[in-house]
Amino acid sequence: MYVVIKKLCVLLFIFALFIENASFANQPVSWDKLPSLNNIHSFEMQHTPGNKPSQTHYIFVKLPDEYDQNEAASYPVLYLLDGDTNFPLMASYYHYLRFMEDVPPMIIVGLSYGSFDWKQGNNRSHDFTVASKQAEHYGGASRFESFLRNSLLPEIKKRYRINESRQILFGQSLGGQFVLYSALYGAAPFYAVIASNPALHRNLDYFKQDAKPRADRPEIYITSAEFDADRFKTPLLDWHNHWQKKKPEWQYRFEHLPAHNHLSATPESIRLGLKALLEEN
Repeated sequence: MYVVIKKLCVLLFIFALFIENASFANQPVSWDKLPSLNNIHSFEMQHTPGNKPSQTHYIFVKLPDEYDQNEAASYPVLYLLDGDTNFPLMASYYHYLRFMEDVPPMIIVGLSYGSFDWKQGNNRSHDFTVASKQAEHYGGASRFESFLRNSLLPEIKKRYRINESRQILFGQSLGGQFVLYSALYGAAPFYAVIASNPALHRNLDYFKQDAKPRADRPEIYITSAEFDADRFKTPLLDWHNHWQKKKPEWQYRFEHLPAHNHLSATPESIRLGLKALLEEN
């Protein structure tokens, strides 16, 4: 009997340890245990895209570690379209970029729709595009740029110490179409834009129109991935060849990215673009 009771006690002790450890394993962990994602702020903004219902944008902002150390300092700003994915990607990658001194201290701003589903309010294919006969839902670029110019940029300026002369907009795919629209035909006061594999496949002719005259045109940095899908890559190369022959008064840089595809190019496009655009100034 004594042996049985002893074994039972041992089993109960082991069970108690298991329950304690299981309980400990189920405790939530606070986000400050991911130090590469510290100094993040967030707020909401409203935008009315034409005849569509009012659109909520979720704005996420990562401040540099140095931000609170010098109240007189101001910082370049990188605005990320498709912030639903690109903000968490770059907010953490920024830690590596700073460690390797690829970029200066900067503020990162992500614009998120809060969903990847257009039925749940992700209107990127409307907001980021000019009109297309092939896609009726295209065509919101002008209003979206007005939202950036008149609402978002002034709000970021009001909340944070930014270097207004060093604001850079990044977009990929349809977001890349939008940043080309903004630089060539818009008026938002960006210092530069970075377009990663801009998708021009449904409205290429629009982007063969000459650019809108402006004295403060942003610098334009474009990347094209080696293994981008033909439906994106072919129209982009067509566009590139068109303007190489026309030799317009405005200029752009065109970078080929070996071994990358449509989406893997995103962080490399940002890294190379920021280095090229900020190192020289």
